[in-house]
Amino acid sequence: MEETGRNNYVLLRGDMSAPPRFSHESRGERFFQFSLDVARLSGTMDTIHILAREQLLDELEVPAENGTARKLCVCGELRSFNNKSGVGSKLVITVFARELWLDAGTDENTVRLTGALCKTPTHRITPMGREICDLMLAVNRRYGRSDYLPCIVWGVSAREAARWPVGWQAHLDGRIQSRRYTKTVGSETVEKVAYEVSVIHIAPVENQGCQ
Repeated sequence: MEETGRNNYVLLRGDMSAPPRFSHESRGERFFQFSLDVARLSGTMDTIHILAREQLLDELEVPAENGTARKLCVCGELRSFNNKSGVGSKLVITVFARELWLDAGTDENTVRLTGALCKTPTHRITPMGREICDLMLAVNRRYGRSDYLPCIVWGVSAREAARWPVGWQAHLDGRIQSRRYTKTVGSETVEKVAYEVSVIHIAPVENQGCQ
């Protein structure tokens, strides 16, 4: 199995229920998009966008047009893209596939990230009294690029993360979640989907000094 970056690792297992769609061509390579439906233990379904090279898809049994699902594993990296078209979400979150293979095992959704806070954490308390902290984590990529990934931390960890300054580096383990919400645009109510990393465990990188 090809090793992915130590600071950005994703492993998913779920259902690809529709055929991949052509996305774009870059440096002579064709790339395709598809969605992977991954079930939580609660039964809630997260629909996660995947971007893959045509070469990776060639050896798979791609689902037929009738919608027959295929259970699939995806190993890769979590990526962000700033959508400037004005259509859809401004920050687009996808998984860039490094490896794909058919696997009929239990659904899985694992993310491991190491990065730096690029915005001041936002601490809040839900109407039910649960503490939440929203983080924006900048994760370095090759060639000097970075991905900006929204993360949500819960409970005691949220209280701790809320004190961290911009630039503070952290490791985290979690899962990708898709969350539907409604937004009023003019006189219409539009349903949208937000993507974020729901954090299970988070800790600061050691030896950062006092800030």
